[in-house]
Amino acid sequence: MDALDRVIKPKTKRTKRFLEKREPKLSENIKNAMLIKGGNANSMVTQVLKDVYALKKPYGVLYKKKNITRPFEDQTSLEFFSKKSDCSLFMFGSHNKKRPNNLVMGRMYDYHVLDMIELGIEKFVSLKDIKNSKCPEGTKPMLIFAGDDFDVTEDYRRLKSLLIDFFRGPTVPNIRLAGLEYVLHFTALNGKIYFRSYKLLLKKSGCRTPRIELEEMGPSLDLVLRRTHLASDDLYKLSMKMPKALKPKKKKNVSHDTFGTTYGRIHMQKQDLSKLQTRKMKGLKKRPAERITEDQEKKSKRIKKN
Repeated sequence: MDALDRVIKPKTKRTKRFLEKREPKLSENIKNAMLIKGGNANSMVTQVLKDVYALKKPYGVLYKKKNITRPFEDQTSLEFFSKKSDCSLFMFGSHNKKRPNNLVMGRMYDYHVLDMIELGIEKFVSLKDIKNSKCPEGTKPMLIFAGDDFDVTEDYRRLKSLLIDFFRGPTVPNIRLAGLEYVLHFTALNGKIYFRSYKLLLKKSGCRTPRIELEEMGPSLDLVLRRTHLASDDLYKLSMKMPKALKPKKKKNVSHDTFGTTYGRIHMQKQDLSKLQTRKMKGLKKRPAERITEDQEKKSKRIKKN
């Protein structure tokens, strides 16, 4: 039995709080990421992990010691670290002759690897190399994806979902304009993924809406897709399943169109519109001759019925 699974009943209040924090919830905690350095990681891969950790703070754990493991062959060490640090996302960096400057991104479901994607670093510019002002720790980024591959190819579609999970940060109910401080831009073009980070500058425009300028902040990465380990469709759907308590209750006789306009349906008894009182206008009054002809028609109908 795993050492982390042996705790059955907490003996102290601190242990109790620790276990309650890790219990399943309707609204789960913010996803933390662990950044692990492989046994043969070079200086470039190490700096990439440090820069990604700087973007993820405070929702990340950086392992400084080298860990000799191969995620695509043996996932037990990753699952152990995931359970130990309570992280559902991971990034593993390594370097060897066959796969130089290698990054493996992935996510967990119930402390087991759900899917992971291997990326190769072709070009890298660090946060330190770009001498501009940086964003404060814990800032929620805006994510932009450009390229048809993110919507067409299955591997790129899963990569897009993984990147959103990795960098999205906490869920917020409201957004303040001054809180939009930096953008992460991902472009898929000609079999490569270009990762750029920009700081948002709000300038005076002479009107209420400010003029926006982008200033490169770093890090900057040119990536190429390598190996993938994707979850089956059934397991993927199971991991995306929403609890019944969080599902919005369906309102009867209410519908919405594509633009978000709400339409309601009212059920009423059948009305006799002939008895409906309308506004009387002089121009619509019947002439004496028309009244005489109507009276004659009514009398003839009665005679026929008799």
